[in-house]
Amino acid sequence: MEATFSAINSLFCQHLAGYTGRDVSRRGERVEDRAVWTIPELQDLLDEWLLAGWQARPHDALRDPFRPKKAMSPNDKYASLVAACGYLPLVLRGEDYLELLPTAWRAVNDYGIRINYRTYDCADLGPHRRQHSGHAAKRGLWEVHYDPYDLSQVFVRTEQGWITVPWIHLPLVNAPFADFTWAHARRLAAAKGLDDTNEAGVARVLDELLSRAEHGPDFRSAKVAARTRTAAAVPAPEADSETESEPEPEIQPPAAVATFGVFDAHAEAERWL
Repeated sequence: MEATFSAINSLFCQHLAGYTGRDVSRRGERVEDRAVWTIPELQDLLDEWLLAGWQARPHDALRDPFRPKKAMSPNDKYASLVAACGYLPLVLRGEDYLELLPTAWRAVNDYGIRINYRTYDCADLGPHRRQHSGHAAKRGLWEVHYDPYDLSQVFVRTEQGWITVPWIHLPLVNAPFADFTWAHARRLAAAKGLDDTNEAGVARVLDELLSRAEHGPDFRSAKVAARTRTAAAVPAPEADSETESEPEPEIQPPAAVATFGVFDAHAEAERWL
C-alpha cells in the first residue's frame, strides 16, 4: 500500500499545479498561489490518470509465470486471468446498491439523525436512540448511507439490517431533490434574508424551486409584461388643435362603355380569305 501511494505521489501528484511536496524541503516558492484545483476537479483528474496512466502502465510486480521477464500492466494481467479462468457476472441486489452509496457517520439522537441541516426520523430508530453503534473506531456513531440524487430518505445500518429513514419535512416538498438542489435552496433562502439553517424555511423555498422547475418558465406572463412595458414606452400621438378640412374629390361622369358583339369565327375567317 505504501508503494502504491508513493507511486501515485511521484507519477501524478507532483505534476499538479500547487503541489506542496511531502515536506518544506521539497516545496516550491509560493505554491499556494498556484492552487487552482477544486476537490471534484482533482478527483476527475485522478480518475482519468488511473484509467489512462496507471492501468495501462507496466508494473514490475505484475509478472506472468510463462513470461517472467516481461512486466505487465494491470489491464494485461486482468485480460490474461480472464482468458485463463473466465468470469462470472453477478446481478446486484438492493442491499448491494445501498452498500455502494456514500456514507456518513452520525449519532441517532432523540430527534433523529441530522445531515447538512436536514433531520431524518422514524419510529424504527427508537431502540437505537442515544445508543452506541458498536464501532469504537467511529466513536459509537452509526453508519448512514444516502443517495446524493435523492435526499428524501437515508439508510441506517443496524445489526438487524437496514432501516429506511425519511426526511421529516418530506410532506412539504413535492418531488425528490439532490444535494446540489438543497444547497441552491439554502442560497436562495439566504438571499431572501431567511435563516439558511432553518430546516422548515429552506424546505418551503425548496418546494417553490421544484414547483417552478416542474412547470417551466412562464413565457406567457413574460410576453404580456414585455408588451405592457413596450406600450408604456411609446408616447401617444398629440391631438391637432386645428383640423384642416380636406377638399372633397370631384365627381367624374361615367366613361362611355364600348360594346362588343358576339364573335363569329366563320365571318372572321372570310375576312382573311
